[in-house]
Parts: sequence; structure tokens; C-alpha cells
Amino acid sequence: MNLTLKVWRQKDAKSTGKLENYEAKDISPDMSFLEMIDVVNESLIKKGVEPIAFDHDCREGICGACSMYINGEAHGPKRAITTCQLHMRSFHDGETITIEPWRANAFPVIKDLVVDRSAFDRIIQAGGYVSVNTGVTIDANSIPIEKEIADDAMDAAACIGCGACVAACKNASATLFLSAKVSQLALLPQGQAERQIRVEAMIDQMEEEGFGNCTNTEACSAVCPKEIGQHHIARMNREFFGAKLSSPKK
Repeated sequence: MNLTLKVWRQKDAKSTGKLENYEAKDISPDMSFLEMIDVVNESLIKKGVEPIAFDHDCREGICGACSMYINGEAHGPKRAITTCQLHMRSFHDGETITIEPWRANAFPVIKDLVVDRSAFDRIIQAGGYVSVNTGVTIDANSIPIEKEIADDAMDAAACIGCGACVAACKNASATLFLSAKVSQLALLPQGQAERQIRVEAMIDQMEEEGFGNCTNTEACSAVCPKEIGQHHIARMNREFFGAKLSSPKK
């Protein structure tokens, strides 16, 4: 396959970026999208051109680092996968592919396709933890939990914090990400100690980071590689209203 890439190049957050054209030649349809960029970067290095900066780590769809906007879609045209799981057979020979970073004020560009997603880390630090000492694994597993609740908590825990929900949202809202973290811990007995203060603290931090408000367009769930559902947002809202009514933060 021979492809034309329109790639966003930007030196840093303070610099003005622009799309630049590159040729991707002799690309195997079985390559992953990141492998294709690796090949392009090798050719750029040989020409003395600075390679395209992009984020990646596990390349197994687990870490969420491979955050790219591909042809106007977070993680590309396929659903329930990350960019590293996207293969070149999803495109056609001769196609032009536009590659951009996440677009959100809370995710400033570090360089090219790499954005700073540390805002998510600060949201987690605000309340995404438990203080209960559950002991070793066998002790934690001794607490009986209904299967339906355990399954729902596991589904929420599948969130990898990639930020696709933010990138796809017209308001750059982090509500789906936050609701997954709040929902996961609110469902489990180990998360009950901080249940009321958690949701308030994490929402306060989300607003402080500059994320937008949720207007329920469901664009976030549509692009989520782990298919986090909208019902987690509903649960987070119930948690928040309950905390405000029963135990206002002091």
C-alpha cells in the first residue's frame, strides 16, 4: 500500500502547528497503525528530517497512550479498539490519512501528536482511591459481591484513561472517564468509606482542569475503546447529588 499522510506537526504548546504531508510507501496491510508510523519515521530519519513524535507504550490496547485523531475519529475508523490495535487493512491503497492530536484545552500539546494528559492523573489523585485495608488478594475476594454488581464494576474498571471521550466530545468533557472511576469504586464495598467525598472532590478537580460540561450527545461512549456505557454517567450524577444532600463537603 502507498498512502499520503497529513500529520499535525507542532514544536510545543506555545508554537503554532500545521499539517504536513508525508508519503508512506510499501506499507503492509497487516501492519498496525503505529508500525506504519514507525516505518515513516525511519524514512524521515534517513532523510535528516525530524521524526513524528507520538505516544505509545504497551501496543496491546491496555495503556491508552496511543492517543490520535485519525480522519476525524478518535483512534480511527474502527470501534472498541485503540490506535495500536488499528491495522492498515482498514484503509485503502492510495488513501490520504489525516492524523491529529487530541483537541482539548485540558490536553495541551507537548509535541506533534503527543498531548499532556496529566489532568487525568490529578483527577484520580483527588479521590480515585480507597483507604480500606483489604489485605492480600484472598482476603479481598472473601467479601461476597453480587455478580451483577461485580460485572458492572469490572466494566467501569476497564477504562484505560486514553482520553478518546474528551477528544470526541464537542465540549471536551471528561465526564465519561470520571464516571467510570467513580462508578467502579462506588459499587464495591471497599470504596464505601470515601464514597461521598470522592465524587465531589473528583468533579471539583475535573472542573478545575478546564474540561467542558456533559451535554449527553453520547459521542464519548461511541468512540470509547472499552465501550464504557452512559449508565455510569447517570450513576455518577446520582452519587454527586446524594453527596450534596446528605454530607456536604466541609
